[in-house]
Formats: sequence, C-alpha cells, structure tokens
Amino acid sequence: MTTATATIAYKVPKRRHPVLLFMTQQPLGAAGLVIIVAMCVCAAFAQWVAPFDPLTVDYAAQLARPSAAHWLGTDSFGRDVASRIIYGARTALAIGFIASLLGCTAGAVIGVASAYFGGKTDLIIQGVMDVLLSFPIIVLAITVVAVLGNHVVLGVDINLIIAIAEPMLPRVERVVRASALAIREMPYMDTARTADYSHARIIFRHMVPNVSAPYLILLTAFVAQTILAEASLSFLGLGVTEPTPSWGLMLSGAAADFYQQAPWMIVFPGIAISLAVFAFNLFGDSLRDWLDPKIQL
Repeated sequence: MTTATATIAYKVPKRRHPVLLFMTQQPLGAAGLVIIVAMCVCAAFAQWVAPFDPLTVDYAAQLARPSAAHWLGTDSFGRDVASRIIYGARTALAIGFIASLLGCTAGAVIGVASAYFGGKTDLIIQGVMDVLLSFPIIVLAITVVAVLGNHVVLGVDINLIIAIAEPMLPRVERVVRASALAIREMPYMDTARTADYSHARIIFRHMVPNVSAPYLILLTAFVAQTILAEASLSFLGLGVTEPTPSWGLMLSGAAADFYQQAPWMIVFPGIAISLAVFAFNLFGDSLRDWLDPKIQL
C-alpha cells in the first residue's frame, strides 16, 4: 500500500512598489505628487516646453492680453508670461530643494548629535537653537541676505540659499532631537557603546537612519516654505534679480504698477506659487500619515 504525499504550495504575495502603494493609500498625496512631478518636468525641459525665450524683449507685444500667441499674456517689456513662469519653476524648485536639503540635513545631524552627547553639549546647542527660534523666518532670512550680499554660482545665489536654509535648521533640530532621545535609550545603542564603536559611527550608522521618517516629512514640508521665502525675498528685492525669471520677482516692480491694466502679470505667477505650496503641503501631510506606524490604513 502506497501513501501519496500531499504537497501544499504556499504562494508568497508579491510586494507592491512603495510608490504605487502610497498612491493607492493616499490619493490626495498622490495628487500633490503628480503636480510636483509635472512642475519638475516643466522646469527640467523648460527650453522645449516654454513657447518663447523668457528674456526676449518685444515692445510691440507690450502688455498683450492672453491669446493664442501668448497664452498668459505679456509683461511691461513684452516678455511672455507663460515662458517666464515655466522658467521660474527652475528658480523656485532649485532654491527650494537645495535650501530644504541643506537646512533639514544640518538640523537632523545637529539634533542627533545633541541627543547623543547630552549634558553640556546638549545644553549649549539648545541655547543656540532657542536664539535662532526667537527670530521670525523672513526676518532672519532678510538679515542674512543683507549681511552676506549676493554670491551667484552656476546661476544660483549661494547666500540666498543659506539665508533661507538657516531659519529652518532649529525647527528641524528640535523635532529630530526628540526622536533621537528615544533612540538613544534603545538596547542596541548600549551594545554599540559596549563594542567601543566611534561616536561618528554610532550617530551616522545607528541613529540617523532611525530618524529618517521625521526627516523626510520635514524635508517635503519645508520645500513649500522655501518657495514662499524665495518669492518673498525676490518681491522685496533681496532675492533673485532681473532679468532672471522668478515667481516672486514677477509679482514686484512693474507688475504692481500695471495691476489694473494687466492683472495677468500678477494673477498667474500668484497661482503658480499657490499651486506649488499647496502640492508640497499636500504631499508632506500625506507622507506623514503614510509613514506613521500608529495609523492603520
């Protein structure tokens, strides 16, 4: 008598791509991500997307209304508004991403180091952060720009990026430090100290990766604030200067003088700024909810 051996095949479910999973679980965040990707594509391929050169002056088309020739009209110099908005996305996104990456990364490293060393080191760092937090973001940025002036490298004002990144540093530091304080008491941290690992290895190998979730959330959230800060500084004449296409710069100068005769000079750049800020805020909030382990989807 023979006994047949039954074999049971277990099918391991295929893991979905994180991007697809995020888009299905966070539809509002996915909408914000689509807007961000569209803006990045337009900025990267502006020379092919924009219908005109944003720097070309055409006095014959001065203050032309929106039409088939000029989709969003022209400004007081006859420059195409749509082209300047598309090229202005380069300025906004470049400064936004670089300043956010610089400020959030520096704040995260300082916050982790402050939590790890503790004692007098933590006390001194928190005192410096308290001083920086006492200044409003725009006031501190204006002060830094006024003191440092302009220093353009590869078309990007380095001092402007520093001025925008500095105010967000203490805010990121506080949030990351709070997460790092809990990580410092974990058992594997005691094991790392017992193994006589260097402070740099413990900080960058064992602590920094575990605060990546709040870091990513703050990074996306602060991109929106950096875009607003750049637009505000450019509007005040302390940021990007003519003839560089910039959304904030398009709202200042001659645009304020022709707001009744040519309202499109103000309306469309304002919509671009609002849409960018809305998209990044929407994506940042959804990313926070998606990465939060306490939320069951």
